[in-house]
Amino acid sequence: MKAKPTINDCKVVALPKISDPRGNLTFVEESNHVPFEIKRVFYLYDVPTEESRGAHAHRNLHQFIICLSGSFDVALDDGEFQAKIHLNRPWKGLHVPPMIWAAEINFDPGTVCLVLASDKYDEADYIRDYKQYLAALQTAAN
Repeated sequence: MKAKPTINDCKVVALPKISDPRGNLTFVEESNHVPFEIKRVFYLYDVPTEESRGAHAHRNLHQFIICLSGSFDVALDDGEFQAKIHLNRPWKGLHVPPMIWAAEINFDPGTVCLVLASDKYDEADYIRDYKQYLAALQTAAN
């Protein structure tokens, strides 16, 4: 893990989009479009507009977030700087590396969010308290 991750390490990646009269097709390949081995896939749906998801950081896990339909924002925070990325195209994904605080917000009705993860679920990898997140960043920097 890099000692001081920044929101600049979060990248929007354009995925292949193959179009023909029958519709569009997009695919994702690990270690090509996604800079990690995919070990878990999950998706969010039926999220009420006023609700948010995420609002945590991961110690070691990478995520690749794709809006399959609808739209939402991803609020990113590296302990010093903040950014908001709007996702609304199924051929674009956002790579969120470890130790970046991220929250999915502002869901449109009917939105489906797909997340590709670099590891299986491990509660110990989560930092769910923002003050603990800031302390972990300080510890990593020293």
